Amino acid sequence: MNYVSSFCGKTLNAFSFSGRRRIHYLKQLPLLCRRHLACSLRSPELGRQPVAVGSRCTQDMGKPSKKSFNKKSEDRLKTFQKPSKKPFKPPQNVNNNVSKGSLPIQLEDDVPDFPRGGQSSLSRAEVDKVRAEVDKEFETENIVLKKTKKDRRKNLTRSTDDDLGSLFGDGKSGKSPRFANKITLKNVTPGMKLWGVISEVNEKDIVVSLPGGLRGLVRASEAIDPLLHDTMKGDTEGDVLSAVYMVGQLVSCIVLQLDGDKKEKGKHRIWLSLRLALLHSSLTLDVLQEGMVISAYVKSIEDHGYMLHFGVTSFTGFMQNINKDGNMDAKMVVGRLVQGVVKSIDRTRKVVNLSSDADEVAKCVTKDLKGIPFNLLVPGMMVNASVRSTLENGIMLSFLTFFTGTVDIFHLGKTLPTSQWKDEYTPNKKINARILFIDPSTRAVGLTLNPHLVHNNAPPSLVKVGDIFDDSKVVRVDRGFGLLLEIPSAPIPTPAYVNVSDLSDKEVKKWEKSFKEGSLVRVRVSGFRLLEGLATGVLKTSAFEGSVFTHSDVRPGMVVKAKVIIVDSFGAIVQFASGVKALCPLRHMSEFEIVKPRKKFQVGAELVFRVLGCKSKRITVTHKKTLVKSKLPILSSYNDATEGLSTHGWITKVEPHGCFVRFYNGVQGFAPRAELGLDPGSDVSSMYHVEQVVKCRVTSSVPATRRINLSLATPARTSEDDEVKLGSLVSGTVGRVTPNVVIVDVGIKGYSMGMITPEHLADNHGLASIMKSVLKPGYKFEKLLVLDVENHNLVLTAKHSLVNAAQQLPADASQVHLHSVVPGYICNIIYNGCFVRFIGRFTGFAPKNWAVDDHRADLSEAFYVGQSVRSNIQEVNSETGRITLSLKQSLCSSTDASFVQEYFILEEKIAKLHYSGTKSSSLKWVKEFLIGNVIEGTVHEVKESGVIISFQKYNDVFGFITHHQRGGSTIDIGSTVKATILDVAKMDRLVDLSLKAELVNRYTENTDSQTPKKMRKRSAHKDLEVNQTVNAVVEIVKENYLVLSISDANYALGYASLYDYNTQAFQPKQFVNGQRVIASVVALPDSSTTDRLLLLLKSNSEAVETSSAKRAKKKSSYDVGSSVQAEVTEIKPLELKVKFGSGLHGRIHITEASDDTTLENPFSNYKVGQALTTKIVSKSKAENSNNIRWDLSVRPSVVLADQSDVCASRDFSYSIGQNVTGFVYKVDKDWVWLAITRDIRAQLYILDSANDPSELQDFQNRFHIGKRVSGYILSTNKDKRLLRVLSHPLGGGLLAEGASMTDDTETVTSHIFQGAIVGGRISRILPGVSGLIVQIDPHLSGKVHFTELTDSWVSNPLSGYHEGQFVKCKVIGIGRSATGTFHVDLSLRTSLVEINGKSGSKRYEKIEDLNPDMVIEGYVKNITPKGCFIMLSRKLDAKILISNLSDDFVSKPEVEFPIGSLVTGRVISLEPLSKRIEVSLRKTSGSKEPKADVGDFSSLHVGNIVSGRVKRIESFGLFITIDQTKSVGLCHVSELPEDNTDNLETKYKIHERVKAKILKIDEERRRISLGMKGSYFDNNTDVEMPANHGSDSLDENTSESDDETPSEFQEPLILSGNGNHPVLAEVESRASVLPLDVPLDETDDSPVDDEGEQDPEPVEDKAKTSDNKIRRTKKKEMEEREREIRAAEERLLQKDVPRTVDDYEKLTRSSPNSSFIWLKYMEFLLSLNEVEKARSMAERALRTINIREESEKLIIWMAYFNLENEFGNPPEDAVVKVFQRALQVCDPKKVHFALLGMYERTVQHKLADELLEKMIRKFKHSCKVWLRRIQRIIKQNEDMVQSVVKRALICLPKHKHIKFITQTAISEFKSGVPDRGRSLFEGMLREYPKRTDLWSVYLDQEIRFGDEAVIRALFERTICLELPLKKMKFLFKKYLEFEKSKGDEERIEYVKAEALKYVEKTRS
Repeated sequence: MNYVSSFCGKTLNAFSFSGRRRIHYLKQLPLLCRRHLACSLRSPELGRQPVAVGSRCTQDMGKPSKKSFNKKSEDRLKTFQKPSKKPFKPPQNVNNNVSKGSLPIQLEDDVPDFPRGGQSSLSRAEVDKVRAEVDKEFETENIVLKKTKKDRRKNLTRSTDDDLGSLFGDGKSGKSPRFANKITLKNVTPGMKLWGVISEVNEKDIVVSLPGGLRGLVRASEAIDPLLHDTMKGDTEGDVLSAVYMVGQLVSCIVLQLDGDKKEKGKHRIWLSLRLALLHSSLTLDVLQEGMVISAYVKSIEDHGYMLHFGVTSFTGFMQNINKDGNMDAKMVVGRLVQGVVKSIDRTRKVVNLSSDADEVAKCVTKDLKGIPFNLLVPGMMVNASVRSTLENGIMLSFLTFFTGTVDIFHLGKTLPTSQWKDEYTPNKKINARILFIDPSTRAVGLTLNPHLVHNNAPPSLVKVGDIFDDSKVVRVDRGFGLLLEIPSAPIPTPAYVNVSDLSDKEVKKWEKSFKEGSLVRVRVSGFRLLEGLATGVLKTSAFEGSVFTHSDVRPGMVVKAKVIIVDSFGAIVQFASGVKALCPLRHMSEFEIVKPRKKFQVGAELVFRVLGCKSKRITVTHKKTLVKSKLPILSSYNDATEGLSTHGWITKVEPHGCFVRFYNGVQGFAPRAELGLDPGSDVSSMYHVEQVVKCRVTSSVPATRRINLSLATPARTSEDDEVKLGSLVSGTVGRVTPNVVIVDVGIKGYSMGMITPEHLADNHGLASIMKSVLKPGYKFEKLLVLDVENHNLVLTAKHSLVNAAQQLPADASQVHLHSVVPGYICNIIYNGCFVRFIGRFTGFAPKNWAVDDHRADLSEAFYVGQSVRSNIQEVNSETGRITLSLKQSLCSSTDASFVQEYFILEEKIAKLHYSGTKSSSLKWVKEFLIGNVIEGTVHEVKESGVIISFQKYNDVFGFITHHQRGGSTIDIGSTVKATILDVAKMDRLVDLSLKAELVNRYTENTDSQTPKKMRKRSAHKDLEVNQTVNAVVEIVKENYLVLSISDANYALGYASLYDYNTQAFQPKQFVNGQRVIASVVALPDSSTTDRLLLLLKSNSEAVETSSAKRAKKKSSYDVGSSVQAEVTEIKPLELKVKFGSGLHGRIHITEASDDTTLENPFSNYKVGQALTTKIVSKSKAENSNNIRWDLSVRPSVVLADQSDVCASRDFSYSIGQNVTGFVYKVDKDWVWLAITRDIRAQLYILDSANDPSELQDFQNRFHIGKRVSGYILSTNKDKRLLRVLSHPLGGGLLAEGASMTDDTETVTSHIFQGAIVGGRISRILPGVSGLIVQIDPHLSGKVHFTELTDSWVSNPLSGYHEGQFVKCKVIGIGRSATGTFHVDLSLRTSLVEINGKSGSKRYEKIEDLNPDMVIEGYVKNITPKGCFIMLSRKLDAKILISNLSDDFVSKPEVEFPIGSLVTGRVISLEPLSKRIEVSLRKTSGSKEPKADVGDFSSLHVGNIVSGRVKRIESFGLFITIDQTKSVGLCHVSELPEDNTDNLETKYKIHERVKAKILKIDEERRRISLGMKGSYFDNNTDVEMPANHGSDSLDENTSESDDETPSEFQEPLILSGNGNHPVLAEVESRASVLPLDVPLDETDDSPVDDEGEQDPEPVEDKAKTSDNKIRRTKKKEMEEREREIRAAEERLLQKDVPRTVDDYEKLTRSSPNSSFIWLKYMEFLLSLNEVEKARSMAERALRTINIREESEKLIIWMAYFNLENEFGNPPEDAVVKVFQRALQVCDPKKVHFALLGMYERTVQHKLADELLEKMIRKFKHSCKVWLRRIQRIIKQNEDMVQSVVKRALICLPKHKHIKFITQTAISEFKSGVPDRGRSLFEGMLREYPKRTDLWSVYLDQEIRFGDEAVIRALFERTICLELPLKKMKFLFKKYLEFEKSKGDEERIEYVKAEALKYVEKTRS
């Protein structure tokens, strides 16, 4: 009935609604609730009497049946599965145990109360309408209930939708939950933190598997921190996300938003973020603890680990990641999300050190040492939990003391829990769990016990969606929900859950009886939850039928039926019967283009499709009719593409050279233009278009390279006899000539025609274009090579190289051999290589590095498409059919005359074609002009280039004689000459002639009949043989060839080509007339060579010397010193290339060109071809070659010298300072390299080349290769034959003049001297006012003082400088340290570095240059509380007291006078001996302004009653500022009211107004003593005001800045009334310098605070207690005395502040045992940077202080520790040495405590821990040492307290146990861990239950902690003790005080009553 009542309670709240909204709300209620409500509405008492929870309504129902309230099983199932529509509404507090009528209906918080005493807010009509509807539905329900009465079951415990869909937090509801929290789509809200596992990593997003089978999406911007985005783009190539994240990685994420899926209604997407900035938004360094697991991004990869970024900027991290092999993880990239365990925290540097050990991360449990707030809980965090209770679908756990969470049944410890799983989780059972999700809005926490997740690993995925398992075992039957199965997967079984709706296709009643635990069923996997490792299954029969169940069942090419569910502009989304969806792109919806797809496809229509492909669960289908109905084979793999296969495809791209065709599963092929069936010259796009379905045939395929060649043309039927084979020779007649092709009729059956492209008309590119221009229809080609067949047309070539090698040309890879040279032609050129084609489509590739000898050459300029080439086979891959070629000329040069032979043959054909149309036979004249014959002609004209000859018989033929061919003869116009024919140009009708006698006479000798026969045999053509090497002379240089004469063969004429096949596009080598060359005979004159002798030029390296040359070489040998005639062949900047002898080559170095060293360019008078008389000066073997390198000289002093003088080697005789001249041969960033001689080098440093910054900036442009440079030697290195030179002479430097240097690495400073102007480069800008570091030498730098930066005093002198800037500087000082290092002082002031520089502001470097009252300027160097120091120059500093900084009050000197600021002041005092200068910045006269704040003492009189305000409170009294003045007086503690003398801070407050009486005025010392005792004011109540009324209020700034102002500059000090009190006013801290900072508590042995110092003693031991009080009183008196003494010492210092060493010496002599004075003395020395003197002063103090003054000596030792810790080298060793000495003379325990305190203050935790361990061993009986150890453990958050306590109790004497345990327990309470403190107190009280002091301390700690329930429970225990009345009175009194402060009147009365009861009990 409670179920009904709870609904009715909620329903009554609906009456606050109105109209239809109320009726709609009521209709949504269950029928029974509406019936109950109807009864209530009929009741006239409704609204006047509250309806009781659980009350029954019997008006129309009669006696209710217990079964009438049960729902059907289907309704229960729906109720469980349907999530709540209010997911985050916490359950209301409902008490089910309340009796009837006891309480009214509980209303929801957000609904207003039901109106008391009023009627229903519904109208009468609305009430009647609701009543009628309810009655009608109730009657219907009764009928149904009667029919199904037997099937009803009790199920009142079934939860409502709110129970299952809502998340509850930690105990906010009034009752315990029945169900565990579960994540559903409806209760996921933004801000929720979830744990998930990455299931997919895409290019733009990440898919994360979440709890409950949900999936979330992470955008790329939310997966990477913006701080690392730019870094990751540079470090990772391609997909950034895949480099950072991986599938199966566990991640913590936060929900950003939920939005609807645009494609499908009813579906929502969960957008997540992995950014740690959101997950760690509340993370701070204070919260982190050692041992905590935390996630971070890899920010950068360093040498020894990774810098980490935690998403927050307040701290960073470092992880040292070393693999087992000692190497770093190579896969780690910037941005990777990693987990680590906090190993240490450097809170000073704000760095967290993590450990990357995976095992340690997996085992690490979060500890609750400080109390973790809810917002710091992170998914994936492992915690120790205990079982609180079991729920219906899980368990409830408590963890981290304060939190509770639930574990649902799918996340239990066993992956296959049986129906008895609750037995395994007994209350209070301890288990490890990880946080699964966190909902901040409801504070709901979900946990997981999954063993894989607990070990920080994702569960294995051993099954795939769609897998079928026949023998799956039923593990558990959940009534109304489903089955848990065990799937037999390998290697371990996989759990699977089958929902009740997936059990059968038909509705089955009582299905639980059909499935028994242990039975076997057949199941199909329908899904898999990656995070839980749980498969979802289906048992329906339909699931095992059908071709497509999941994406994995889809196969390319299969025909399927699908229903259209979405139609859009991009295409259509279709769905298969199994629910799998696919995309039909717009272009595949029809054969033709669709403008309006929605008219073609209608939503809901079932159509037939064919699957195109399936990639990453994205299925694409087509509805093209041709493809769907195609009967041809499906091509879905490159391996299926067999030759001859015919199939359908669709065109994806149309290019001029062919079409790209796509098939299924992304397979693609190419149909070249030749296979498209096009007519010659037609356009491809005219016949084919994109997306056209075509039938094609596979002509060839290479699966390894994913290449398929296709043909779209129908194959012609030709007989085998008529078929032309590729590579065969045919003849053809030119049909027509088009711009792009020559059409040839081949006359072969079955082939239309032949085609020759212009490039294939000849091997020579130039002749090919000429040939095309003269070709005419009808010309017959005798030999044409068939290269390919294209559309039944033959592709032909007329290239001579290919036609002649037709039998050797390969058609596939099997026909080629390695390193063979094969002719071919270039078919394509790309940036990294060339493609060379042979027969058919067989092509090879020549990479760029194998295409040309010079790798810098551009391939597009080195070759052209269609060029004939010779290729050298380098690699052959028989599997892929690929070959790699080399086109290098060095490997592919011609060995015959085929190239030049074809040139002459084709030239003759072109000439015949050119003149074939003329009537006269124009080429008959050629017969008269045979090469080599002598012909007679007349001089027609003489030009600059040569002589033109005309012939009488042929008027249109001319001859030409160059000047080189005149032979020295004089020629006049009109004269007749006889000349030899050298060459004939038939096209141009031009003849090249020669008048050289040797050529003309040769012909006459050969034709003279009187010549003997033996002489005639010596003619050229008969004496020469093929392959003979000859020496020849260049006679004529033609465009494509050379005309040569061979002197050894009677001046026979030969012809050699300038080009080769592979070098046609290269610039040919330059030849000049008369030049000698070496060539080989390759063809003798005949008709095939057009009667020419053909030669092949050989390079010098390949030249084979002739026999005559060999004989000549044997006769002559060249040695060093020999004179030779040489010819200049090339002029370079640093050398002349010459040739001499027989093919020998040498060089003339630039230093060997002239004896005059002043010449800027010694090669200016030399030209190429010039003959020189030289002498060989060197002969050596060239590097990396067997050739000899010859060095020659043309210097007159060498040429005229004897051979012996030249042979003598030059000595390395150079001296420092010597002037030398050289020539630049290399320039780099900082050095110029010079050639002094051919084997001696020199180097000039950039800063030595000039001192002007503009010249230094233009350093590399000032020195070019070959420039003459003169310099002065700075150092020499004989071994390396190397000099270092300067551009200026040397001065008096740091080294002795004339010093030599043999090691070039030694610092050279001999050119640096005081006063030198040098060039420099700023290498570093020092911080603050430290100046600049300027490099002036490769190994030497100088420092520029802050005052030497500019001439004038400017505010920011560093503003114009930057690192790397060149500057001109002057050396103003040089020093040398004891270690030998140099210190150079530089100046950048213009007045110093410039010769004519204007005089700038003067710098005073001597104190004698200053006078009092002189106005000076300077920069602030340092700020102290007492004033500041300024820099006047690099040698002088001055100090300014704080009182002299300004006329006004300066509250913060460091702000108003920052370091580096420029100030102008006036000298007020000088001390020449100590070099002390004091300056004032005040504008008024005098060192100090009149003290307005002091006031005129004449207005104040002894006995006056004055008012004022408390300015400062000290332990010895109050400082009071007197009203109407700024005078300050001291009221000593002895002059205060008697009841206010203790704890002044609690009695008085700063600025509190008080009145006092003036007791004494000391005008000389300017001090005022005041009194405030009540007796002073009995007779004088009026307050007398001083006469000075200049100020009517207290200056608030004075009190605020009081602590900041040094004591000597403050108000006058005031003594107490008697004037002899030892305590003086104005006490400052003893040491302001950190190294000497000695806290007062360091000498105190007690390691605990005031509260911890109390030593609990038995109350009954009064004597002992009094003794303790006496000791404590004496101790306080001693401490007070110590403070007074120190205040007096400070007063002595403040009275006359010591400023010199002498002042301090006087003080030490007057007070030799005062540690305070010695510390001040050491502090003074440290302020002067005199560290060594400070050490010696510490030693002196230890020797001087009396041995009895142990505490004073201990203070010095402590200061010594601090000094060495700051300045020691190394600090650790230095401190240890001082420590060992201190142990010998002081109390060891105190010394140890002093050193420990120093370590703790300076955060040296490791050293502190080591020292503390030593102290424990040494002083193991000391309670204070053990307590100090406990404190360090607690402070460092280490879990070692219990073990240390056990050790301490073993070592300590028994009488110290109580003290130790008490103090330890107090420390535990203070650290926030009360549990351990309670356990310690409880243990002691069990042993000493009657010790009220222990109870008192225990109660005090609990009261301080603040848990009132625990405190009251403890008090209740104490008042039940059986103790004496006096002790019980103490306890009751304490209890009553607590209740008065925390409780109410009831509690107070309760305590009083209990006390009375106890008293009465004791009396009775």
